[in-house]
Amino acid sequence: MLRGRLPVTHMSSTIAPVKPSGTAGPKEVELVLVKEQNGVQFTSSALVSPSGQTHPSGEERETWGKKIDFLLSVIGFAVDLANVWRFPYLCYKNGGGAFLVPYLFFMVIAGMPLFYMELALGQYNREGAAGVWKICPLFKGVGFTVILISLYVGFYYNVIIAWALFYLFSSFSGELPWIHCNNTWNSPNCSDLNSTLLNDTYKTTPALEYFERGVLHLHESSGIDDLGLPRWQLTSCLAVVIVVLYFSLWKGVKTSGKVWIEAATQICFSLGVGFGVLIAFSSYNKFSNNCYRDAIITSSINSLTSFFSGFVIFSFLGYMSHKHNVALDKVATDGPGLVFIIYPEAIATLPGSSVWAVIFFIMLLTLGIDSAMGGMESVITGLIDEFKFLHKHRELFTLFIVVSTFLISLSCVTNGGIYVFTLLDHFAAGTSILFGVLIEAIGIAWFYGVDRFSDDIQEMIGQRPGLYWRLCWKFVSPCFLLFMVVVSFATFNPPKYGSYYFPAWATMLGWCLSISSMIMVPLYAFYKFCSLPGSFCDVRIRVITPETEHHLVERGEVRQFTVSIMAAFMCTAEQGRLHKFHG
Repeated sequence: MLRGRLPVTHMSSTIAPVKPSGTAGPKEVELVLVKEQNGVQFTSSALVSPSGQTHPSGEERETWGKKIDFLLSVIGFAVDLANVWRFPYLCYKNGGGAFLVPYLFFMVIAGMPLFYMELALGQYNREGAAGVWKICPLFKGVGFTVILISLYVGFYYNVIIAWALFYLFSSFSGELPWIHCNNTWNSPNCSDLNSTLLNDTYKTTPALEYFERGVLHLHESSGIDDLGLPRWQLTSCLAVVIVVLYFSLWKGVKTSGKVWIEAATQICFSLGVGFGVLIAFSSYNKFSNNCYRDAIITSSINSLTSFFSGFVIFSFLGYMSHKHNVALDKVATDGPGLVFIIYPEAIATLPGSSVWAVIFFIMLLTLGIDSAMGGMESVITGLIDEFKFLHKHRELFTLFIVVSTFLISLSCVTNGGIYVFTLLDHFAAGTSILFGVLIEAIGIAWFYGVDRFSDDIQEMIGQRPGLYWRLCWKFVSPCFLLFMVVVSFATFNPPKYGSYYFPAWATMLGWCLSISSMIMVPLYAFYKFCSLPGSFCDVRIRVITPETEHHLVERGEVRQFTVSIMAAFMCTAEQGRLHKFHG
């Protein structure tokens, strides 16, 4: 028998392209030559499913070599340094087990639904964070918002990996350099590990002085307005990190109220929602990949990892509190202090401490590199998919991005670099990421439509999302995110590092950084309205209609509607009704 496959041509229709529930993907006709008799060929035919790698539009796109590559990449991005230092500290700071209540609550009503939404959005549209908004051009600005957030985070996140690399090199010694106070960088206030004088506020530990004086040289800076030149040791480590990132990315994927705010932000940080990374990674999936299962698996693994990290870290903190005979809040610190001061100090007390230190910092490197690669891939994929001419020059464009990131990151490896680091950490992805995810949720749920989005998912995996997911997407998650954005503005606290408070101009600079990403949403919407021809009402329809259906808008063959909560988009009651279709 001879077999051949012919694509089924779609019949033209004058009916508006409103997808019915249960719309199936593209089909192929399989013609089977059964026999030939007297020169006449008898055939049978059957509809067969596509290979699962091609979008219904016929677009082809590079896909992951294996399914496990995608899962490990998403898990590697989601399980990052935030699981090691941010979650345990927030848990302790906000009442221990009490923090788990809002954390788990937000995980269920927002974290997992939004995680699932981003995976499905990227997989169906097979574009980066900006390109996926061809489904509703009005909201493409939020794509650039999340791209900028990922870029800003990369400016300081790579520095953490450089610190870990520096510590790794320092661990290859007979005696770890943060055990004693007899080093050139130590001050008269240094007190050896065996001392219990930590209650004296004028005394410091060798681990603290090694990080701030031996690594950062913070004592040579008086503040953010006195940075100094980049330290060559840290610059070299940062260069190694950048080189590793480049060769990993250049070829693509083949290779109280405040307690609730912190819980909400941690969900976004921990799961990676709002960075555009999940959209970028899932855009390389096969079209029929089960993104629902992936969302459940990866988000569950991430949360379990956070819990496990919390158990381990509280064991360390309890040990150090007992050793120094001080209260737990004296040793429980946030951010770099926990990873580069408390952990190394605890490791130094173990037998064979150098070996354990090497293992620990290798773990930090792997956690950091995975997440840094994800953030960089979000930027690269998002811009390459939006500006198609960059496809031919991916290697050069990747080089441009990583070198630019390196040059800006140099400000974080100066004598006062920790101040720049703290400012970026405070403003790059705080309120702005909550805002970005809020706009994403509104665009999908209220403009593109939950029903239509559910049809897209059914087209990919063969089943519609349940009522729980649809309610979260349309009502629960947007309301929750809107509340969080408002409260985050209302409860803002200026940044500080230790006893150093940032000057007003530095805080204003931080707000400019944060607003620069959020402002992309209204700026792009304004640009879209001004650039499209036609009356306001015609433009209004185009900006909320998928780009693939704009030709139908011109022929008047698309449904027009109004969104009651967006009065600015309403023209007249007559224009808000369903138009008659031609034919």
